[in-house]
This record gives sequence, structure tokens and C-alpha cells, in this order.
Amino acid sequence: METPGLSETGAFVAVLEHRSFTKAAAQLGLSPARVSELVRKLEDRLGVRLVERTTRSVAATEAGERLLHRLRPLLDDYQAALESLGDFRGRPSGTLRLTVPPPAADFVLAPVIPRFLAEHPEISLDLSIDRGFVDIVSARFDAGIRNGERVARDMIGIRISDEMPFAVAASPAYLARHGTPKTPRELTQHACIRVRHANGAAVPWRFRKQRRMLEIQVDGPLTTSEPGIAIAAAVQDVGLVQLPLPYLVPELAAGRLVKVLPDSPQPSIDAFFLYYASRQQLRAPLKVFGDFLRANYRRVLKQ
Repeated sequence: METPGLSETGAFVAVLEHRSFTKAAAQLGLSPARVSELVRKLEDRLGVRLVERTTRSVAATEAGERLLHRLRPLLDDYQAALESLGDFRGRPSGTLRLTVPPPAADFVLAPVIPRFLAEHPEISLDLSIDRGFVDIVSARFDAGIRNGERVARDMIGIRISDEMPFAVAASPAYLARHGTPKTPRELTQHACIRVRHANGAAVPWRFRKQRRMLEIQVDGPLTTSEPGIAIAAAVQDVGLVQLPLPYLVPELAAGRLVKVLPDSPQPSIDAFFLYYASRQQLRAPLKVFGDFLRANYRRVLKQ
């Protein structure tokens, strides 16, 4: 039997990691037809079917699952060996795959990614913006960014942001027409724009009262999973909105929204952490990226 080549095994692993020939092709810089050809060639050389293909899905056969389990650490070691040569060049290189929630993408990463890439031209970033929780090990991400409260104990975390406080805001026209609430409980008399979690539940409106949390059951004409839609509606006088303050800063600065209940303390989104599996070897590009974010996070949130 002719020994399969790295291009064939790499294509096989990419297809099963992405559960898609198209996405694997994009990662490898090949056409989907070429990726399919490489996988078929691997199956022919091994004499066993490795991938089940339908018009809607791609999955590993039992033989494919076993081979994938054995190949993943070998390919990781191969990639690490290539990246280790960066020590001789003095410049880390490689691609980092990260899963990031929208607030961290918008307010932590977006302001500094251009400078990071300019300073480290041999490192590329592949960002997946995910509202729900993603298992970085099974999904084959190098690392993730999540609130500290959501980082598992078996992960290593690097703090990269401060907490993000919530704020309530409304347009001047809405407040002129309907009045300004003086206490959180008065919100029940107003149209409130609610934002929905990834799991479908509406985010409750909360305020701090001494040492306990006060939760207000608000109602209104709009519930959405997109903060941008909620902000646009608030600007157009639909109602009040409660969001992390960084989302509201541009509209507050422009005068299109004004803060409501500024003296009523509100909770914060926990600080964000860059995290990775404790059992994996720390790749040089990930270390450089983590050091960069940790060194710059305070400046990021003040922009």
C-alpha cells in the first residue's frame, strides 16, 4: 500500500473538523472538488470508507473517527514543530483560531487587531463570532474569549478587559413625550426594548439595591437578539434600552440618546478572559497574542 501523503490526511482532518468540504476547502486554500478528491484518494489507499457524505451533512464513519482521533495530535505536533522554527527567525508565525462573543469582538478586539497584525505580520487570526458557548477543544479552536465567570476551571485564562457596566438610555424625544423614570420600578410604566440571550431568554433588567439585586420585569414593543437593532429603535423613540455601556457610548456622545437612572447602580458584564486548554502546549503565536491583549486592555476600553 502506498503511504498517504500529508495533503490527503490534512484534508481528511479539516473536513471532519468543519463537518463541511466547503469550509475545509476555505481553510486549506483549495477548491471543494480538490478537497473531495484528496479524501477519496486517502480512502482508496487505505481501502476503507472514512467519511459519510450526504447532500446535507458530513460525518466520520467508525474507521474515520478512529483515524481522526490518532491523527489530530500528530498534526498538532507537526504544526508545532514548524512554528518552533520561528524562534530562529525571531518572529512567531501561524494562524490562531479563536471563538469570541460579540461584545468582546466589538470592544476588546476590534480596536487593536489592526495594530496587532501590523506588529506581527506572520500571524493571522481566524475569528468565529459566537453568541453561545463553544467547546474550544472539540471544535479545534486554539483559544476562546469569554467572561471570567464562564471559563471552566480546567482552562488557563488571561484577563484582557475590565468589567463593562450596564446603562439605561432613551432618546430625548421619547423622554419629552413620556417623562423620565426616577426609580427603577417606574420602568414598568414605560416601553422598554428587550435584548434576548443566545438561548432565547430575554435579558432581565437588573439594578443594585444595597447588597442585593433588584430585577425589574419590563415590557415593550420590541425584543431582539441584536443590540444594534435595539439601539436604532431607541434612537427612533421606540422606548428605553438597557445595554452594556460601550454599546451606547457613540449615541450618548452624539446626543441621540441620554442616560436614564444614572444614580441607580447597575450590574456589569464580567471581565473578559482569553483562555485555552491547560493540557495543550502553548503555541508561540497564542502567547504573543495573549501578552499583547493583556498589555493593552485598559487602553482599549477607554477608547
